[in-house]
Amino acid sequence: MSANKPVAQVQSFLDQDTETWSYVVYDRSGGTAAVIDAVLNYDAASGHTSTEGAEAIIAFLRAENLSVEWILETHAHADHLSAAPFIRDQVGGKIAIGDHIRQVQDIFHEVFNLEKEFLVDGSQFDHLFHDGDTVNIGELEARVIYSPGHTPADMAWLIGDALFVGDTLFMPDVGSARCDFPGGDASTLYRSAQKLLQLPQDTRMFMCHDYPPNGEREHRCETSVGEQKRNNIHLHDGVSEAEFVAMREKRDATLGMPRLIIPSIQVNIRAGQMPPAEDNGTVYLKVPINKL
Repeated sequence: MSANKPVAQVQSFLDQDTETWSYVVYDRSGGTAAVIDAVLNYDAASGHTSTEGAEAIIAFLRAENLSVEWILETHAHADHLSAAPFIRDQVGGKIAIGDHIRQVQDIFHEVFNLEKEFLVDGSQFDHLFHDGDTVNIGELEARVIYSPGHTPADMAWLIGDALFVGDTLFMPDVGSARCDFPGGDASTLYRSAQKLLQLPQDTRMFMCHDYPPNGEREHRCETSVGEQKRNNIHLHDGVSEAEFVAMREKRDATLGMPRLIIPSIQVNIRAGQMPPAEDNGTVYLKVPINKL
């Protein structure tokens, strides 16, 4: 355990469809919790949603008698829809994200030609955090670490001795996140990763996603700063910024768009809320043709 940092209790939840990890972080049973990166189940073929994954999180919160203070998003995800509003409705808490979400909203307001009432000021969220902000989650201190590069708005969360990195880093045998989304930048991601890797080596590090190479191992959610520095295939000690940028840009040029990016972004820049229903009472998500 890193000096002077209380041990955070962490319960992980894997959404198999999107290979996304969600978390409940809490100080003790009967204490205070935050929920991180909750997933709303979505079937792209039918447009149907369900709350099965979120209900598992809620069941755990209730079983442990936890009071939810925060429902945190590490960024506006491009691969799954957020279940933050459903969780807030069921157990309370404030939905929060980094203040740079405004930049992402501005980009995608234009891409999707959203309704004029949609404001690019982050007001859809209950709270916007800034780099270096700290809050208490019961007996745990949580600190915000701005970590852009994958998107302009990524935030990592250091809660007690546990670091939740969002899409900045993956497990050591997977490497790092793509940087070719609007507003992304490989040099920026490299610098963000270096900032995180300066934390004590025994800091526990929790992923937002895991993509086991060739399906040769089980999904994992936890590593450490030290393990990343030794073994991350893209960002281990000794990799220069120029080497990383060349690798990342070459690799990104071969990647297709995420399967759920079009519905996900439209929902997640609204703090997980759906667009307004149209005059027939039905909610629609747009598909921009030849735009992304």
